[in-house]
This record gives sequence, C-alpha cells and structure tokens, in this order.
Amino acid sequence: MFSHITIGSNDMARTKAFYDALFAATGGPSGITDANGRLIYDHRGGRLLITRPVDGKAATGANGGTIGFTMESAKEAKAWHEAGVANGGTSVEDPPGERTGSAGKMYLAYLRDPDGNKLCALHRIES
Repeated sequence: MFSHITIGSNDMARTKAFYDALFAATGGPSGITDANGRLIYDHRGGRLLITRPVDGKAATGANGGTIGFTMESAKEAKAWHEAGVANGGTSVEDPPGERTGSAGKMYLAYLRDPDGNKLCALHRIES
C-alpha cells in the first residue's frame, strides 16, 4: 500500500548517524544522500526518506504517530533498540519485550529519534 515514508529532521548529520546505526543493527545499508540533501534508506522492500522541512520551519515528531519497522527476531529488535539509544535516541513506552494483544504475541521496542519521531521495532512471535 505505501511506497515510502518521509520524516523531517533539524540536524541531518546527527540523524544520519542515528539511522545508520539502526539500519546496521538489522543488516541494512547506510543511508545515501540525494541531490536534494535528503537521506534515503532502502531495506527489506521499504523506503524511508528524511529531509529538512521544505517550508523552512522546524521539524517536529508526529503527536500520535509511530513508524514501525519489521524485525526478523526479538534479538534483532533488541539490537535495533540498543543501537538507537546508543546513538541519541530515547527509549519510550514500556521497556522492550514481549506483549500479547489483539494482534497476537509480539516483541516490541519503542524509541524516539533525536527529532522526536516515534519508532517501533516489531517482531511477531509465532504460536
């Protein structure tokens, strides 16, 4: 359904270091910077773009918004979370771990990136 997700940043160098660490924790490549100065991450069929807001105003995190990343294992989700915290992210929500809800059993880990965007690592645990 989605072709890509784009979020804003106020400090592209800081943001690149943060997201490069997250993607490295899941076997993904470092971001590339295009001719317009946007960071682009392609991994597992998804595309994340990060840019300075085109209106010149400050980037802010979406209130109520979350960007979810699919993980291949709980171990990978934990490594993703640890890489984020070590590179300027903030752990939010409950601590990383297993949860059971209407969608079944899963391992979840939540972060806010340095610009306040809320991110989630999700691994579905098979019954």
